[in-house]
Amino acid sequence: QAQLVESGGGLVQAGGSLRLSCAATTNTFPNYGMGWFRQAPGKAREFVAAINWIGSYRKYADSVKGRFTISRANGKNTLYLQMNNLKPDDTAVYYCARAQNGGSDNDSEYQYDYWGPGTQVTVSS
Repeated sequence: QAQLVESGGGLVQAGGSLRLSCAATTNTFPNYGMGWFRQAPGKAREFVAAINWIGSYRKYADSVKGRFTISRANGKNTLYLQMNNLKPDDTAVYYCARAQNGGSDNDSEYQYDYWGPGTQVTVSS
């Protein structure tokens, strides 16, 4: 059973950057696509980015395209999300998740079976 733990969240001013990490406690990490989602207060959880098993294909939500970069280090069982030019609208709890397959075309939460507890990102104006 996979366990995922996010880290790297915090408080940052608009225009700043943060790098989120997601550590997976499983040797099967390299076999699956991974994704990042976020949930702002009072809103539904939404897709942010996804990456395939080897890191050769990525998919982004339009709202973060050009500002966020998803990557992975399979040798370290770790997923990353580099967030640049942050905006107050990016404020949310960010979750990493493991997809049910090895692809990157996974933009629905129903395509993921394991989730981390989340890390808070707050962007001040």
